[in-house]
Amino acid sequence: MVKLKGWKLVRGKLNRTIKFSDFNEAFGFMSRVALAAEKMEHHPEWFNVYNTVTIDLTTHDVGGLSPYDFKLAARINRIAPKP
Repeated sequence: MVKLKGWKLVRGKLNRTIKFSDFNEAFGFMSRVALAAEKMEHHPEWFNVYNTVTIDLTTHDVGGLSPYDFKLAARINRIAPKP
């Protein structure tokens, strides 16, 4: 498995949780990720509560992880704020 900063394997999916300063920042991040995901035709499973976004990546067509998940995770890392 390719090592991606901030990501871990949880129940066979790539998983990352990111906290932001407020809801607007979290929603803006999700909007940028949505545009990138749409371009890739590969979409995250995600959950947002106020300033926290939790993301799971998997490829349903293959029943697990595929190169698309790692590519989208890398793209998300470029969009996410740096710690």
